[in-house]
Amino acid sequence: MSATVTATYIGTATVLLRIGGLTVLTDPALDPAPADYPGARPLRRTAGPALIAAELPPVDLVLLSHDQHADNLDVTGREVLAGAGLVLTTPEGAERLGGRAEGLVPWQSRTVTARGTTVTVTATPARHGPEGTEQVTGPVTGFVVAYEGGTLHLSGDTVRHDALREIGARFRIDTAFLHLGDAHFPSTGDRAFSMSATEGAALARTLGARTVIPLHYDSWDHLAEDPARITEAFGAPDLAGRLRWLRPGVAETL
Repeated sequence: MSATVTATYIGTATVLLRIGGLTVLTDPALDPAPADYPGARPLRRTAGPALIAAELPPVDLVLLSHDQHADNLDVTGREVLAGAGLVLTTPEGAERLGGRAEGLVPWQSRTVTARGTTVTVTATPARHGPEGTEQVTGPVTGFVVAYEGGTLHLSGDTVRHDALREIGARFRIDTAFLHLGDAHFPSTGDRAFSMSATEGAALARTLGARTVIPLHYDSWDHLAEDPARITEAFGAPDLAGRLRWLRPGVAETL
């Protein structure tokens, strides 16, 4: 019997997934807004999460694309990590986080069982900016989550690049959660650090995903692309019916 899957969009790249009896949280950024995060490329959060940490159920598994940036892991998110059953992330992130964090390299898999449900999580390639910026942005990972009856893909913060083609070749993706927003910073000019709507649509074709759910497109100053562009990009005839928007704070069945 296929596992029932629900998704609750909390904000930015944070989603609460229920896969059968298993509870999964992605990239927990849960601080209230407005909030400022200083650094070489300062970040500013302009809208808060749809759910606060106290409203979350016990979390069995956190899928963390990277720990370096507050729009994927903030102060409150780190507190949530401390109470999670397991955190899967990059090897470098796991070393920094310690505790229940485990690192996966691309194509490495980990089977997780909790509350009567088993999933297999496979790390997938991601690159958080133009080629040559890896030393600045740091390592990032995406994930494929296979469960009884289906497969999800979470892109992580990435630009579109050739290594992503292998995901669609290896897996039959039912639902892809794509980090979009076309992230830009004043100090880096026209270089993008996440996918634009057009690039997301192109990746959807490569993945062959039956459903695409946009993430990472609002609530921060550096995510400046109008979300209407996403709808436009997925209006092409070959992508008709694939795009699905989640309502913030509402559990929706996939």
